[in-house]
Amino acid sequence: MCGFPTPTDTVTPRQPRGQERVITGNRQTSWAFADAYVAEDDALLWARDRAREAGLRSVTPGTGSALGLLAAAVDAKAVAEIGTGCGVSGIHLLHGMRPDGVLTTVDPEPEHQQFARQAFRAAGFASNRARFIPGRALDVLPRLADAGYDLVFCDGDRLEYLDYLAESLRLLRPGGLVAFEGVFGTGRTIDSGPQPTEVLRLRELLRAVRESQELVPSLLPVGDGLLCAVKR
Repeated sequence: MCGFPTPTDTVTPRQPRGQERVITGNRQTSWAFADAYVAEDDALLWARDRAREAGLRSVTPGTGSALGLLAAAVDAKAVAEIGTGCGVSGIHLLHGMRPDGVLTTVDPEPEHQQFARQAFRAAGFASNRARFIPGRALDVLPRLADAGYDLVFCDGDRLEYLDYLAESLRLLRPGGLVAFEGVFGTGRTIDSGPQPTEVLRLRELLRAVRESQELVPSLLPVGDGLLCAVKR
């Protein structure tokens, strides 16, 4: 009968073969493969083009698919999004949410939200599936209901991420999930050299989430880093 190796056994590490060796040996290639794995439709590509023209960053396809997965995992009916952009992340979230779910999305630029409305409609979502609130996140979030949300996605001002965390803990139901986009800071978060205030704030956020007794965290290596945590 085959059993587990004893401490004295010599175990030969399994060597990756062929295409597997190429992917596991190069993280950049692996991330590119993860993004290429996601098939985005015309509505998403249109929203990406509008964001690019406006000089906005959009979540990568890999990050978008992770958001949809997270929304589905918590059976999300109510999601709050900080940073509408032109609708790329919103479409991914809506794809993962329940058919009767509503996305509440906040952005200081109404023009960007108009593009998102068009993108949501082109993706086949009814107008009542999204609630658009123009304004600064820290002015809007205090008006949203306590424990009224299954998921909060933060993709706004990186300098305000710690404030978003505090608001998210209030907004989320027990078992709800918060996610922060861009926590790698394009590689600067782990750089030992002097860094701008935005990167220092990201480091503070990472520590706060990891050390919180209210959260179960995980840092997903998709896009520019997706920090996720479930509220106990």
